[in-house]
Amino acid sequence: MNDVSALPSNHTDCQVVKVPHLVFLVLGMVSLSENLLVVVAVVRNKNLHSPMYMFICSLATFNTISSLSKTWETLMMEFSDVGQLDSRGDSVRRVDDIIDALLCMSFIGCICSFLAIAVDRYVTIFHALRYHNIMTTRRAAAALAGIWALCGVAGAVMVAFCDATVIKIFFIVLFLISLLLILFLYVHMFLLARSHARKIAALPGSAMPHRSLRGALTLTMLFGVFVVCWAPFFLHLLLLMVCVENPYCECYRSLFQLNLVLLMSHAVVDPAIYAFRSAELRNTFRKMLLCSDSPLCYKVKALFH
Repeated sequence: MNDVSALPSNHTDCQVVKVPHLVFLVLGMVSLSENLLVVVAVVRNKNLHSPMYMFICSLATFNTISSLSKTWETLMMEFSDVGQLDSRGDSVRRVDDIIDALLCMSFIGCICSFLAIAVDRYVTIFHALRYHNIMTTRRAAAALAGIWALCGVAGAVMVAFCDATVIKIFFIVLFLISLLLILFLYVHMFLLARSHARKIAALPGSAMPHRSLRGALTLTMLFGVFVVCWAPFFLHLLLLMVCVENPYCECYRSLFQLNLVLLMSHAVVDPAIYAFRSAELRNTFRKMLLCSDSPLCYKVKALFH
């Protein structure tokens, strides 16, 4: 990932912004804890073994891999800065390539999982009566298998040919296509929710349907957070290709580490948006944290009584 932030050699007055390693370490640990909690909760609770939560679990797993990889990379950079690790060694470079491949895989996986969640919500609203026939567990598992296979291959290829322009173009095109599809789905869902709200409000004696509009606004918030956290990074990639020698572009590229902070922040926000709004997940978290549903916990509590 460090190669992406390399700046051209021509003169510019802008200094590269350095983010302290502690910031990446804290973000990585918080994100790792949150997303790992989501994965464990979905796996343990059989009531959450549905297509929607399978996609949420996939997103949380990609975020977990991203957080773990970035945390490990930050620790390696910290040891290198204090002279305890030779960053030029072959073994260190191989580990760094593996970390970069995992980061690329997790970034692409987050985009694909986000798109899968959007499609699932779209089917839920527009084909509610046929949802269980359309979004079966087998189809969801097949979609996830395809996503993970694609992301694994794409991550390895992107690291192997990271200097090739076609790799950057692929990454940008993937982001733009996903962005347009998600935008179309969310706008369509928002318009449908507003239409239903007006029809229900026109009925005599009916109350204002806040739930539909609130759900549509939640989708808008999800999309907004996604764009805010991801767009700066892909703009950086775009400027690397089309704006190499312009000093203003160099000034923006000097903010690369801040763009990484935004990417990692999205992994921190994801659980709060996708998971913690679910009552079923909140109950599962409460049982896990209070140790109220495990036989081992019962045995431990019995020892103190």
